[in-house]
Amino acid sequence: MKKKDVLTVKNLSKIYSKNNSEPVNALNNLNLDVKQGEIFGLLGPNGAGKSTFINILGGTVIKSKGNVNVWGYDLDKDPRQVRASLGIVPQEVNLDPFFNPRRLLELHAGMYGIKKKDRITDEILKLVSLENNADSYARSLSGGMKRRLLIAKALVHKPPILILDEPTAGVDVELRRNLWENVKLLNKIGVTIILTTHYLIEAEEMCDRIGILSKGDLVALDTTKNLINKIQTKNVTFIINEKTKIANIPLKSLKILSQEDNRITLSYEKNSLKIDEIISYFSDKNINILDITTDDANIEDVYTSLIKN
Repeated sequence: MKKKDVLTVKNLSKIYSKNNSEPVNALNNLNLDVKQGEIFGLLGPNGAGKSTFINILGGTVIKSKGNVNVWGYDLDKDPRQVRASLGIVPQEVNLDPFFNPRRLLELHAGMYGIKKKDRITDEILKLVSLENNADSYARSLSGGMKRRLLIAKALVHKPPILILDEPTAGVDVELRRNLWENVKLLNKIGVTIILTTHYLIEAEEMCDRIGILSKGDLVALDTTKNLINKIQTKNVTFIINEKTKIANIPLKSLKILSQEDNRITLSYEKNSLKIDEIISYFSDKNINILDITTDDANIEDVYTSLIKN
């Protein structure tokens, strides 16, 4: 069954004009969509336009042109409904140190106009594993707890879409893992996730689809698997039975990257050569292969290639 679009962006642009200087195009005719129930990754270097995009959705930056539709609501016609459909978790940990999590969530729910009988404070605290710290001052919480509390704040009005802006920036490996377990749980119960991150391995592991921004332009938009498959160059290392110096291998697109003792590393283009052909070549030369390891492309290779170009 085809999933519906919960976020649609068409020809979205943002131009910052400064006195006595050239205008800056933060976003250039951005077109993308996010499907219901997916984890969508938005990647790009600093200055690519990610924060501008999120701030337009959140209503703190006014777009220059284009159309944005969130959960069926047009940003120009129903800005309040758009904001109500989104929960935005910012990069910065900005919490009142004298409020405890329960009080903070209750206060935030009140700001959204949610009646006391309709609030789900205890459910949210349990969801982000803060039920045992519900009555502790925010200043006494660990860094990981504060991050989870930010996610909890963004959930008080039950938004169908959660935007995580660099949620694991500057946190340790264990905390990062715990945060992602929380995010996966939210996604499992039906929340659509939009994620920006500088940790490319995270995007590869977490995201169903990825969009890559560079200087305000969307340079790629596809499933994570398809993006990785676009990198045609593959590296392979052979461990052979004896020290052998190979000067040249007459196979199309094959390059010798390194040779050391009984180890030889090669690269080849997947669309013009198969690894079986390389193995057959070694066999014809009476070179016995003891072991083979391959280095497949990952999202970092895709990212680097696109940003460089």
